Amino acid sequence: MLYGRAAEQARLAELLAEARAGRSGALLLRGEAGIGKTALLDWLAGTAAAQAHGDAKSEGRELRVLRVTGVEPEADLAFGGLVQLLWPVQDRLNALPEPQADALRAILGTGREQRGPDRFLTGLAVLTVLADLAEDGPLLCLVDDAQWMDRATAEALLFAARRLAAEGVAIVLAGREDDGFTAPGIPELTLPRLDFEDSSRLLADRGRAPALHSQIITESAGNPLALIEFDAARSDQPHQHAPLPVADRVSSAFRARIGGLPERTRLMMLMAAAEGRGDLPLLLRASELLGVGLGDLAEAERTGLLYVMDGTVTFRHPLIASATYQGAVLARRIAVHRALAEAATDPDCRARHLLAVATGPDQEAALELAAAAGRARGRTAYAAASGLFGQAARLTTDPRQRASWLAEAAALALAAGHAAQADQLAQEADELTGDPATGALIASVRAAVAFELGDRNEAAHGLLARLGNAAPNATPPEASGLLRTAAAYGWLAGDADAVRTAAARLATAEGAADPLVEGLARLCEDDAEHGLLLLTRFLERRTGASGPRDTDEQAVRMLALTCGLLLGDDEAALGLASAEVRRCRSQGLIGELPYALDVLAQAQLLAGRHRDAEAAVTEAEEIARDTGMRRRLVGLGAVRARMAAIEGDARRVRELADATPPALRTGVDCALVLLDLGLGDFGSALSRLDPPPPGPDRYTWLSLSTAADQIEAAVRLGQPERAEEALRHCESWARATTAPWAQAVALRCRALIDDRPEPYAQALHLHEKGGRPFERARTELLYGEWLRRARRPNEARDALRSALASFERLRAEPWMRRAAAELRAAGERRVAARVPAENLIDRLTPQELQVVRLARGGSSSREIAAQLFLSRRTVEHHLYKAYPKLGVGSRRELALLDLG
Repeated sequence: MLYGRAAEQARLAELLAEARAGRSGALLLRGEAGIGKTALLDWLAGTAAAQAHGDAKSEGRELRVLRVTGVEPEADLAFGGLVQLLWPVQDRLNALPEPQADALRAILGTGREQRGPDRFLTGLAVLTVLADLAEDGPLLCLVDDAQWMDRATAEALLFAARRLAAEGVAIVLAGREDDGFTAPGIPELTLPRLDFEDSSRLLADRGRAPALHSQIITESAGNPLALIEFDAARSDQPHQHAPLPVADRVSSAFRARIGGLPERTRLMMLMAAAEGRGDLPLLLRASELLGVGLGDLAEAERTGLLYVMDGTVTFRHPLIASATYQGAVLARRIAVHRALAEAATDPDCRARHLLAVATGPDQEAALELAAAAGRARGRTAYAAASGLFGQAARLTTDPRQRASWLAEAAALALAAGHAAQADQLAQEADELTGDPATGALIASVRAAVAFELGDRNEAAHGLLARLGNAAPNATPPEASGLLRTAAAYGWLAGDADAVRTAAARLATAEGAADPLVEGLARLCEDDAEHGLLLLTRFLERRTGASGPRDTDEQAVRMLALTCGLLLGDDEAALGLASAEVRRCRSQGLIGELPYALDVLAQAQLLAGRHRDAEAAVTEAEEIARDTGMRRRLVGLGAVRARMAAIEGDARRVRELADATPPALRTGVDCALVLLDLGLGDFGSALSRLDPPPPGPDRYTWLSLSTAADQIEAAVRLGQPERAEEALRHCESWARATTAPWAQAVALRCRALIDDRPEPYAQALHLHEKGGRPFERARTELLYGEWLRRARRPNEARDALRSALASFERLRAEPWMRRAAAELRAAGERRVAARVPAENLIDRLTPQELQVVRLARGGSSSREIAAQLFLSRRTVEHHLYKAYPKLGVGSRRELALLDLG
């Protein structure tokens, strides 16, 4: 019987009912120790079991319950919680896509130890296996003491919880308040203390006389565990204990009860507390080494402090285990851990106990910890591996090994998303090492940390500084990779000096210019002709390979992916980005997917596929949010800002500008220029990026498009002289590229400046070759305006009608109004600038659109689920919602639709 928890029980019952109806949900219960979180989980498990029994009789369906409890001593044991959760259902792994199945088999110890580099693949695999289990009936997952769950397990479970939707899975986590466990995106329910009435009912139910209720309730402050324990002790403690937190007072009561037990019982309890998992066979082996045995636990069982069942020793409450361990002297704890280490058969368990034994440098323990770290790294439990390497470094007696392990710990902390910790470890390692390979790893980590935390200039200069004093012949083999990375960081930071320096040093180190880095350096020198030629060679070599090379540093891969956009080769950009997205999806590289989707969205936006671009950015944002990569979110605003600017949504563009840090503002600022131009605020459009962005930012596709915007603004203001530099820049770039659209835009700008029709006509001829429909419509609009002013209304109307039709398709409202006004001025009698009637894809949400496109292409629900990192049920849920919107009832009918 639970008291004072009617509202919480109702909320949990609702969650369970939703799962039985096929809808998924998650909830985090929070509260102090002893507040009743475990009791609520027990009640929910009992309710689910009773319902499952009824379902089995009536429908032949089973409601399954999976349960895992965090254990404090195992908080650093990689995937310990996931093994506990999934061990009973490991037979279901065969149904998973191969990369996901391999990931879980490595964790469960039933497959290869090493696997892919993406730590988020495990979360995806957990999502898939939970959804697969729910195919048999509703599934309830209970996670108790989440604050002690190892970080790798917590990340995987939270990722799955955020992406469940229509599978019939309910996940309930329980964790202590203010104990470091966070679950962004998961609804929370905080458990309050019991009021006087409910506390009295609980005590009455235990047979306590009403006369004593007030004293016990005062001492317990409404904490249910304290009520029970103080009642059991017939508590009449004086009030000097009241200032202590309730949990401390309960622990004190537990220590008093434990202190009254026989010494041999206390020793066995200490062994169980130190072991943590309740592994009875291990406890019995270790107990023989200390001269005690199973019979010595009898008194602890009799008094209800713990119980032994099914080969497991379980403390009635974690505070009892904590009181047992903290109440023992250090020498006794060390002796217990030494016995457990000697008795352990699992190497990770042995390493953990050896760490607890060590009181100073210990090479044996250090080597065991490093081996455990290597195993954790192989399972992509990067946070756990980082901690283990760090602990090994502090125990080793070898200074070189200490530096190497600290550097590895730093790299793994970065891979786990903990940039500040990575920088601290790298700095510590840097003070110890003289080894070139270790130094290169340290430099790479510190640069990546600087880039991740927003100091992009420091990322490039930090790498260059490390290599700056090395003579060419003494340059380590790792230098070439570091220099390419430095150039990439420099370019992405808009630091032309860093790019030039990296290019020069790389050419010296390798004896020849690197096409990518040298091409970027030439662009920084305003040498578009040679710079774009080098980048074209690099891109041709890149597209001739099977996709981005896994050995590339991430910054280099990021830059290579944008080369097509930089060159204005939209088709190549779309192909590269699509291939990278497919690679990430097929290999489960979910951590790399947001950036690839962002580049894909940029290419789709340029092609006029705004809904597809919106879907790609939406998925990138969801994945970045679900994987905790929140810093990536702020960099995804440029595409949305550009779309909003084209559509004339001033409020949305300015919201995105306000939310974007200055270092990442170039793309959004360019969108503001386009918005100003569309709304007729030519002064703001011309001055907003005056002077133009420094260094490499001048050569992004957005900046080049913005140069054309500013030229038009200058002409409309009657100040064409202010456009001279932008025109020179635009024409120089257009001459160096083979992209017809770029040459067309340069001709349009020349026509504006010279006020002549011939460049307009040449531009439209180039536009016929395809690409960038928005730019073509703008050329048609400006040409139509010129023809109208030249009193050639028939020709003007042809150009303006085409421009208006394109602007309508793109929902470019400011531009629609301008084109319609020009048409009326050219003599068109019936003109109505309007957004066209809703087409099919406009009826769909971004995720529905992605699902529908893949389904129309012939992919099965399971294949779509694997590609979009969803469950099969969620995919079918989206299809079920999309079919009525599209007026179809099956995949066969879907295949006949024209979705644009």
